[in-house]
Amino acid sequence: MVKRYTEALDATFFALSDPTRRAVLARLSAGEAAVTELAAPFAMTLVAVTKHLDLLENAGLIEREKVGRTVTCRLNAAPLKDAANWVATYEHFWDQQFDALAAYLAQEQATAKGTPCPPQKPKHSAARSTSRRIAKGSSARGRTRKS
Repeated sequence: MVKRYTEALDATFFALSDPTRRAVLARLSAGEAAVTELAAPFAMTLVAVTKHLDLLENAGLIEREKVGRTVTCRLNAAPLKDAANWVATYEHFWDQQFDALAAYLAQEQATAKGTPCPPQKPKHSAARSTSRRIAKGSSARGRTRKS
């Protein structure tokens, strides 16, 4: 089922949500291509690829042109600019978060340099190396209670 979105930004993000559609856009960024050429790298039917192309066209990310029997697609990057502008509005948030993380790590590194490491405990004590355990014999198998 092909979903149709009326809001341009919703349609753009929905179209970008699928790796197949992103791969098609990546291919079209190198230049226009026929539908059969776009479908070649994918293990899906031509009908399935056409559904992906319908979504991309609905979002305004591609334009299709039919000449005879050949349908050629080309990239229209204008909706991607709108999506990039929307994402950019949150850039200041990430900058603040990364700045806070950098300050925290610098503070932790400064305190770690001033704090000596605790001495390491030896793995085995000296007394243990000189003492020997006497191995017990194992008990007999089977029932251990006398009836």
